[in-house]
Amino acid sequence: MEIKQPKDNSYFLLPDLGEGIQEAELIKWRVKPGERVAELDVIAEMETDKALVEVPSPWGGVVKTLHGEEGEILNVGSKLVSYEAGSCVAADHSHDDTELSPPPPEEDAGTVVGSVDSGLAVSDRFLRKDGGATTAVAPTTGKALATPAVRRVARELGVDIHRVPGTGRGGRVTATDIRAAAGGVAATAVDMPSVTTVPAAILAPPPVNVGADGVAQRIPFRGVRRKIAESLQRSVQTAVHFTVVIEADVTTLDRKRREYAAVLGRKLSLLPFVLTATCRALRAHPSINANVDDERSEILIKGVVNLGCAVDTDHGLMVPVLANADALTIVQLADQVADVAARCRDRTIPREQLIGGTFTISNVGSYGGIFSTPIINYPEVAILGVGRAREQVMTKNGAFYAGLSLPLSLSCDHRVVDGAEGTRFLNTIGSYLENPEALIGTPSA
Repeated sequence: MEIKQPKDNSYFLLPDLGEGIQEAELIKWRVKPGERVAELDVIAEMETDKALVEVPSPWGGVVKTLHGEEGEILNVGSKLVSYEAGSCVAADHSHDDTELSPPPPEEDAGTVVGSVDSGLAVSDRFLRKDGGATTAVAPTTGKALATPAVRRVARELGVDIHRVPGTGRGGRVTATDIRAAAGGVAATAVDMPSVTTVPAAILAPPPVNVGADGVAQRIPFRGVRRKIAESLQRSVQTAVHFTVVIEADVTTLDRKRREYAAVLGRKLSLLPFVLTATCRALRAHPSINANVDDERSEILIKGVVNLGCAVDTDHGLMVPVLANADALTIVQLADQVADVAARCRDRTIPREQLIGGTFTISNVGSYGGIFSTPIINYPEVAILGVGRAREQVMTKNGAFYAGLSLPLSLSCDHRVVDGAEGTRFLNTIGSYLENPEALIGTPSA
């Protein structure tokens, strides 16, 4: 969506903050009326369906009016800030090769679409909290590229963020950079909860103020949580869900996993092994590795395996995608899962890594869940729920033994996947997990 900014720079329209974003929630104003801002000074924090975005001023000037209240949903193209007449000055970038040249592909984790009639690209002005910032602004302003979460850590530790060399993507300053600059002492206090010897049983819960209607707290149904609700509602109303469950005997796999981890000299959970088994099963059952296009009445069988991994965050459920997961080793899958989960939780995940999935896995076992009936990540046609592996008494060839059982739940769109095919697919995953020799190759990083 192209936003035409005024030629006289008298006001600034909210641009498209992502690919096709139509609205965003105003989280926090960073300026006040009457305040003079320089070009690229952050004026507001906005939240889209998946990302937190710092919105900078595309030109310098004196702020006259702020259009919107914190917590309000603003439409793309609506007025965001008005400036005092004659106070605005746009920088001359006509000879700035660094600013005008696009950043290298590996440095560009996302884009912000928009333009200014003066010729200054709004997309070159944005610092995205989801990692999608251009890298040209740092040399011209001398200001640190960092998310608000990282800036908050810097304030808490008393570190001047503008003096900290950034090691993140595009020269961004990360929380690790801040803690390293602080010497690591304060960082430990931030990361580690204090230890108390007071028994938890005698700690009284804090008092709760309850209104006459019995409500203790009212939380606006907005931002990521609202988008999650909309997506789940569409899935439930569109896909015809059915769920099939099995238990896989992963006793041998667990022993092999420990041996594998010992050879590599690192820890490994069962999850990357499940991911590998799922990738192989998807290749054997291509009808499961698909999207459905209801508008065109088409089933799209995918030629790539892009695994979505549900991640629980303080902001709601997010599903980052591991592109070409079937080409990754078990160790690479483990590393990528840890990386995208961390970036989802600190809101630095690029928007591009939240789209394009062909199949999703939800690991409820990490929270103690056993079986589940997961909701399909529409327009995908199936989702796997992984439960908690637990020891139990098993039988084989008439003998009893203590084994490790892993519950697996598969929800499918019955319009696309027949019950028999869904069951065969789930059994294929179980077969790989129960025969680790076919799953685990030579340990390598």
